[in-house]
Amino acid sequence: MKRIGMVALLTTLPLMALASPVWKGDFESGDLSQWTGKQEVSADRLQVVSSPDRESQHALKVTVHKGDDPINASGNRNEVFHYGNETEGSEYYYKWSTMFAPDFPSANTWQLFTQWHHTGSSGSPPLEFYVWGENIYLRLEGRDDRVVWSAPLVRGQWLDFILHVKWSSDPKVGFVELYYNDQLALPKQSSPTLFGGMGNYLKMGLYRDEQISAVGVVYHSGMEQATSLEDVIPKAPTAPGSPSTSPQPTGTDSMAPSSTNPGVPGAQTTDALADPEAVGCSASGGSVRSLGLLAALALCGGRIFKRRARKGS
Repeated sequence: MKRIGMVALLTTLPLMALASPVWKGDFESGDLSQWTGKQEVSADRLQVVSSPDRESQHALKVTVHKGDDPINASGNRNEVFHYGNETEGSEYYYKWSTMFAPDFPSANTWQLFTQWHHTGSSGSPPLEFYVWGENIYLRLEGRDDRVVWSAPLVRGQWLDFILHVKWSSDPKVGFVELYYNDQLALPKQSSPTLFGGMGNYLKMGLYRDEQISAVGVVYHSGMEQATSLEDVIPKAPTAPGSPSTSPQPTGTDSMAPSSTNPGVPGAQTTDALADPEAVGCSASGGSVRSLGLLAALALCGGRIFKRRARKGS
């Protein structure tokens, strides 16, 4: 009996260790207290609301009007931000869901909704998700030839993301991997994910070209940061009819629209860094749940596995 008890304990401990997100910004607190700070022009631009058509209780409703410029920089925005130790050598999984309102504007220019911005004061971020026209894009290194994934823009439906990143300025060390709507959308892609001597921090909301006049509304829910895939695997299946990914060729994609102001590549800015509030900013694969199940089965068998040019953006 003692032997059986020890075996049970040894197989349970690794599973217990998996369930340990290092940070949650899922808005289940009912406010913005989970986040380091915010950039908004008024309280009605970043609202924690009852989550529409979602299992979670709360979501962040982000509204941007033409002229919203809380930090006196280029573009219009309302965003929350969080410092999550994205430093050289760190490795994390991030899970979140985003829903674009049914009337989310279609514009042939950039509209960022999630980004990991460098701690420097100028240039595009090393990792950013944005909308251009009727597609969503993921761009790396602040370079137009590093658009590594895209998918059709879908409105009025939750879109689920799991992003796996090794943060490093070394292209041989850093990488990204993306699961989208429970499918492997971008296999592991080697890339520098930090700029030399800098860290990154997360910004979420809506940041867009100031030329867009229509009101933009987007919802975010369920953000978690963790150290293993099993910590962020969705616990319930997504609704049928989720949009499939439309992978872009990895490495170079000169035809993909830029998330930066058109025609101003490499422009420099001089926003101060002293106050964080002043800092602005593929191929498809197997199911993420299948990978999680395999990992869990392996653990139960007793095996151990080692496991962003824009001004003031």
